[in-house]
Amino acid sequence: MKSYQKLTTTQPAACRVEEEGAAAVPSGHGKLAPWWVGSGLLVAAVLLSTITVWVLRQVSGGWLGPTPPPKCLLVPESHRFDCYPERRVVVTQELCESRGCCFIQSPPPAQGKQGVPWCFYPPDFPSYTLESLNQTALGMVGLLVRREKAYYPRDIEKLRLDVEFETDTRLHIKITDAANPRYEVPFDVPRVMKRAENPIYSLNFSWDPFGVLLQRKATGTVLLNTTVAPLIFADQFLQISTSLPSKFLYGLGEHRGSLVHSLEWNTLTLWARDVSPTESFNLYGAHPFYLLMEEGGNAHGVFLLNSNAMEVALQPAPGLTWRTIGGVLDFYIFLGPDPSMVIQQYQQVIGFPAMPPIWALGFHLCRWGYGSSNETWQTVRAMRNYQIPQDAQWNDIDYMDGYRDFTLDSQKFASLPSLVEDLHKHGQHYVMILDPGISSTSPHGSYWPYDEGLKRGLFLNTTQGQPLIGQVWPGFTAFADFSNPDTHQWWLENLQHFYAHVPFDGLWIDMNEPSNFMDGSEDGCPPGEFDSPPYTPAVLGDSLSAKTVCASAKQKVSVHYNLHNLYGLMEAKATASALIKIRGKRPFVISRSTFPSQARYSGHWLGDNRSQWKDMYYSIPGLLSFSLFGIPLVGADICGFSGSTSEELCTRWMQLGAFYPFARNHNTQNEKAQDPTAFSPAARTAMKDVLLTRYSLLPFLYTLFHRAHLQGDTVARPLFFEFPWDVATWELDRQFLWGRSLLVTPVLEPGVDSVTGYVPQGTWYDFYTGSSVNSSGEMLKMSAPLEHLNLHIREGSILPTQKPGTTTEVTRGNPLRLIVALSSHATAWGDLFWDDGESLDTFEKGNYSYVVFNVTQNIFTSTVLHASTEATKVTIDTLSVFGVQKPPSKVLLNGQEKTFSYLDNQVLTVNDLGMSLRQGFSLQWL
Repeated sequence: MKSYQKLTTTQPAACRVEEEGAAAVPSGHGKLAPWWVGSGLLVAAVLLSTITVWVLRQVSGGWLGPTPPPKCLLVPESHRFDCYPERRVVVTQELCESRGCCFIQSPPPAQGKQGVPWCFYPPDFPSYTLESLNQTALGMVGLLVRREKAYYPRDIEKLRLDVEFETDTRLHIKITDAANPRYEVPFDVPRVMKRAENPIYSLNFSWDPFGVLLQRKATGTVLLNTTVAPLIFADQFLQISTSLPSKFLYGLGEHRGSLVHSLEWNTLTLWARDVSPTESFNLYGAHPFYLLMEEGGNAHGVFLLNSNAMEVALQPAPGLTWRTIGGVLDFYIFLGPDPSMVIQQYQQVIGFPAMPPIWALGFHLCRWGYGSSNETWQTVRAMRNYQIPQDAQWNDIDYMDGYRDFTLDSQKFASLPSLVEDLHKHGQHYVMILDPGISSTSPHGSYWPYDEGLKRGLFLNTTQGQPLIGQVWPGFTAFADFSNPDTHQWWLENLQHFYAHVPFDGLWIDMNEPSNFMDGSEDGCPPGEFDSPPYTPAVLGDSLSAKTVCASAKQKVSVHYNLHNLYGLMEAKATASALIKIRGKRPFVISRSTFPSQARYSGHWLGDNRSQWKDMYYSIPGLLSFSLFGIPLVGADICGFSGSTSEELCTRWMQLGAFYPFARNHNTQNEKAQDPTAFSPAARTAMKDVLLTRYSLLPFLYTLFHRAHLQGDTVARPLFFEFPWDVATWELDRQFLWGRSLLVTPVLEPGVDSVTGYVPQGTWYDFYTGSSVNSSGEMLKMSAPLEHLNLHIREGSILPTQKPGTTTEVTRGNPLRLIVALSSHATAWGDLFWDDGESLDTFEKGNYSYVVFNVTQNIFTSTVLHASTEATKVTIDTLSVFGVQKPPSKVLLNGQEKTFSYLDNQVLTVNDLGMSLRQGFSLQWL
């Protein structure tokens, strides 16, 4: 009998693999107690389970069926790993036992919820055996053998196990077919040259059945234990389960929900799909990565590098099961030990975000249904008239002729080139939408994008080798194959042709799951293993082709079955490359569908939300999840896309949205306007004021993006990233931080003039006044009239700010104000990254300035660590110091006395400094 068991370092039955040892040798198969019970409780557990089931049978009138075998009764409900996960199937005892599994009916769950699986693995279900394990230069290689067939077709008898100790905080475990090559994600990953010398993890294996046990050395916490259920590796069904050390699990996108996932029998599906964000649905992108908080405040992350349709089943054990229907099991585990370090380590594998142009961090305005370029222009002029900040004007598909890419409606949008010229004269920018579906119905010779794409063979093809035709906005369409490098050249040429008429600055790539108004194609999808696989994960629509193309569609690199979740990433890569070649500057791309490494090419918006209060709330866990995914340039449609907003909702949402890293107000057609100029003077003023606050913080925000680009720091940040030891922060998703320093507490409910938010332990300062709040780590009620957004600065921080203008270009020419928030020890630190805001690779080429600010013993110092000519254009004019305990008698700037002001709330302000950013200086108060 083989038992799925909990292994410990003291149990000789497992092979212990240390980083420095020789090849491990099996020391026995080990007949240990099942992992969920101690051996002393075995008889009691069986007896209690038997009595419980007997009582339930009497109460239920026998509907639970015959008494299950004792080995099945041993398994507590929370630890039952599903043996029959198929949806739309009523699992009977006969079906279950045909798979060799245990069958125990449980009371049905609440409507719309999943419950305890009726069919689950017994402790002795056959799995793989680790037959051999040998050392390699970077780790080890092993052979796994399955003696008994699993219940999915074409299961693979022999598997290769590769383990690489890549760094002290990163472990790489890969399981694949030992005999035949399989599809793997065409993804650049770092290649290490030597084995980690002092890893903070220890790795063990169970030999029979095969299992992985990963522990954190410092605490002994078991991070992975895959012996809890059998490994299954068939051609189109791969499954591996693990226990989890806590219930605080994040990531696994893209989904709508709270920041922390529920482990109450919750299945998360990863299959890119065009659908308005809705709880429990698989949404636009696929991110097979989770972060988990451990007791004590440590964190780790797990990334499965796999692009096939997938689901992750969570259960209250706590436990997790990965199920995917192709590729290989290619895991990276990141040991942190704190959550910020986990995300940095993840990005060391997938790539760091590109540095955005500074104007990308300004305010963007869009709607579907402007109707004409003149109406679009009127909105821009109205924004200027009220002096409301705006950096970019967008157009949705209504600028096109018949919704066809790379065309312009010559009647309604005839003045678009003039509008773009006007935007550029005012230091503003233009962004337009593009879809990947190319109209296929225009007369031959009349629509170059389709004719040329067809000629070069650049579209997704059917199994018969003909372009797959679906239907999107222009009608019947073919779909560009961005896995083909030749498509990137064709995409560039199309954009160059359009740019000659309309010199756009950025691109918005939508519908790139890819979306299809048909299921599959105009001819449906052919029968076969790709469109009708042995197992279909819990995708919306119950079919891989639901509202997308056939999984059997042929692409250059592989079949669409393998590449579907990569479609948006591949289009973003082509689009960013084209923008660089056309404009010679940093590209600005916003994509709906995303995959790990997306931020190297684009940002993301959270899709077609609704003008509802709950949608505003859900945007916060949405943007924080994408911070975890390494995509910092993210935001939701401010005020909501569909439905009709209210003045109160839009005002509150503009306040929140002003602190999305990517801030765009976007609206659908046939709804009333929701740009700031459409509202009453009071609401308009509140919106303007919060945008001016955002623009004043651009130097701080831009520096955060530099740190994201350089080392994978998050920009919008969950509170638990900065306070991982404070368990009260672990579930907070109605507030967030910018970097480590700025706490944002928005109002998310109607009809209130206050908000309750968590203030972590320490001293925090009101952003606007400098007044201090001392917290022991508690929920505090804050005044929040309609015109006010609560912002607090963390003690020990220095924020570089700037006098705001109506564009980033105007703002960047204004003097700087440095805000110092003193700690209880009267110290503070901050930094500033500065360059021209648009050139490529400024940091890599040394064309930047970097300044560090520090306060200690009542002396502020500005130290220039790197300087460029751009810094000569900017002066530091004001220094505000929050938390100065006593009124100073004098202030000295580089030794010369300077006038100052001091308020009762302990704020010291020194104006008219006139210091160039290139100059280091000191300021002392006595």
